[in-house]
Amino acid sequence: MAKNLVIVESPAKAKTIKRYLGSAYEVTPSVGHVVDLPKSKLGVDIKKNFEPEYSVIPGKTKVIEGIKKAAKGKENIYLATDPDREGEAIAWHLSKRLGKINGTKIHRVLLHEITANAVKEAIEHPAELDNHLYDAQQARRVLDRLVGYQISPLLWDKVKRGLSAGRVQSVALRIIVEREREREAFRAEEYWTLDARLQAANPPPFKARLFSWKDQRIDNKAYKLPEAEAREIVGAVEKAPFVVRSIERKEVRRSPAPPFITSRLQQEASRKLYFQPSRTMRIAQRLYEGIELGDQGAIGLITYMRTDSVRVSDQALGAVRAYIEGKYGTNYLPEKGIIYRSSKSAQDAHEAIRPTALERDPESLSRYLQKDELALYKLIYDRFVSSQMNPAVYDRTTVDIEAADAVFRATGQVMKFDGFMRVYIEGQDETPADEDAENLPQMTEGERLTLLGLDPEQHFTQPPPRFSQATLIKELEDKGIGRPSTYAAIMTSILNREYVEEDQSKRLRPTTLGRTVSDLLVQSFPDIIEVGFTAQMEEDLDKVEEGQENWVKTLKRFYGPFEKRLGEAKKKMPVIKRKGLPTGLKCDVDGGELVIKWGRNGEFLACSNYPKCTNTKEFTRDDQGGIHIKEPTALPSTDQICDKCGKPMVLKRSRFGEFLGCSGYPDCDGIKRLKAEPVKTGVPCPECKEGEMLERRSRRGKLFYGCGRYPKCKFASWDKLVAENCPQCGAPYLLEKTTKREGTTWRCAKTEECGYKAPAPEKKPDDQQAASSQPGA
Repeated sequence: MAKNLVIVESPAKAKTIKRYLGSAYEVTPSVGHVVDLPKSKLGVDIKKNFEPEYSVIPGKTKVIEGIKKAAKGKENIYLATDPDREGEAIAWHLSKRLGKINGTKIHRVLLHEITANAVKEAIEHPAELDNHLYDAQQARRVLDRLVGYQISPLLWDKVKRGLSAGRVQSVALRIIVEREREREAFRAEEYWTLDARLQAANPPPFKARLFSWKDQRIDNKAYKLPEAEAREIVGAVEKAPFVVRSIERKEVRRSPAPPFITSRLQQEASRKLYFQPSRTMRIAQRLYEGIELGDQGAIGLITYMRTDSVRVSDQALGAVRAYIEGKYGTNYLPEKGIIYRSSKSAQDAHEAIRPTALERDPESLSRYLQKDELALYKLIYDRFVSSQMNPAVYDRTTVDIEAADAVFRATGQVMKFDGFMRVYIEGQDETPADEDAENLPQMTEGERLTLLGLDPEQHFTQPPPRFSQATLIKELEDKGIGRPSTYAAIMTSILNREYVEEDQSKRLRPTTLGRTVSDLLVQSFPDIIEVGFTAQMEEDLDKVEEGQENWVKTLKRFYGPFEKRLGEAKKKMPVIKRKGLPTGLKCDVDGGELVIKWGRNGEFLACSNYPKCTNTKEFTRDDQGGIHIKEPTALPSTDQICDKCGKPMVLKRSRFGEFLGCSGYPDCDGIKRLKAEPVKTGVPCPECKEGEMLERRSRRGKLFYGCGRYPKCKFASWDKLVAENCPQCGAPYLLEKTTKREGTTWRCAKTEECGYKAPAPEKKPDDQQAASSQPGA
């Protein structure tokens, strides 16, 4: 019998660690948190120093009982949950549930990477539970509950049921809304550029741009060149000699970027791989917890993926320097290892995100990793290697050319040494100006050039760009808002709540609902839903983590002003739900004003005289925020006849799916249901073993899966069945479940007994079977 028990969060992590420890250790998963604040109430006793009222999460009673049973008779219990705030909270709650067991010692184990050496080292040198880290997690959890559970009902009452407000999420939304208003207030200004196409004695031909005119710098920022002046300059220089006035040559070095921290990984994966932050973190979690590598078994491929530190261990630094020298040569290796500095709020106990072993290069792992896993692993691997390589070196040449009272400037750039760029080039949200530099011919000062042509071109100034998910994360990070574990959740929340939508360029644009919620929150809580306040609160919570602040005192400082604002908001916040948002547009039925309202299918325009007038319209917004009514599209006709009035039926759509409606509506309300053939899934019914599971819809249009032998067999499931045995307990099938928090996962059908859960393999493009969508956990 094993003498030691190791407890981790996930079955995948348990499987990987078990391989390294052998028969003397039993490894069991808690499958995430086992206790939390209750969903049905606030769960915080404000009068008792914000005491949290933790309760066992539904479905976790059997998990706790199983862990207690496994703990009996053990000499040592090792709590090896993740090395961050959430992992520390899980460890604390498990230790409290286990209580004191005679003769058993409880240890905390911190695994920054899951490899044989790292696991054995951590077990041999365990730590103690960190009460400061636990207090910091508890403070954040309670603070977010106080804000969310008290402001959200206010929004339900004033705007629409189902809305939510979050302490950090609401600030992120405010930033997006304010950027959109900047864009709407923006008025484009015309300006002109003037390029000269020139030929020197040596090839090739090149372009030079107007740099100054009569000693006035033309940069189209401080001074914008108007069309009339551009035409005047063309007339003045087209007959004038173009002479090289000066040539400046200098060497320019471009240094590598540091290895990834969480936020930069999310940004770069968004730019280069088009992954949403939540997807990036799910894949990174799999790479950290362990991937099956054939005969080698499951191995953790990267270090812990929630970190804000760019620190690299001495061992990893030595390994990467040896790798660079061996593969690329000494020209690419700096004399000393490059030491990067983390931000002042970073937890330097963690390392940067890096591969756990450089001998496991992406090419050698390609047969074991899924496509998205390989892409992210290669990104992490190449970034880490490049971070310890020599800079790239360029020769940059700037040539100023005189013509009458004008000076034209040409810039050329030639790479002398690729350095780190041989391995990795950092993604950019906008193209840097120096990347537009062209190859210039050899020239000498005083050389007369041949004018091939002049190209005046009209331009207009551009509004500030909308944020992408990558640039919003960067903005939040720069302003000190959020932490590594929260960025992905913020993005997911504001998109899923339909406060924000992505335009065709994947840029974030606030919906009318998002604007309304943000405006109401800013009006009612101006000093709380504010960038500076939120950043300061993050610093205060960091101080709790460092043991410099008491978590209860921190919450008291926050709650006094918040409670006052909350009371005022309940009385003064306007009720949008009934009246809607005025638009200034007139109803084409009775002349009333059209107002914006929200329904189950999103936002729409309705007459302010409702219920006397039931006219509704769909609408769109332009880039200036103007509202435009969408013209209704003609409904597809069918050969079906209405049983009530004899008119043709047309195809209509509701939130429950498609149906046939009378073309004479609203005078006739005749409808017919569309009968569709059930979709086969290819999975045998687990109950009768004879029928096949089919996709069906309930009377209210909700997708479910039922046995094809119904009514003889009545087995049904809301979740899609997958014809795969559970790798943990051998159950004959798995359930595919999709939640807002975790994405699509495969879970054991015996959820409470087994607890197996893992990310679903990525679907191929031609896979037309969609997973059942479930509400967030």
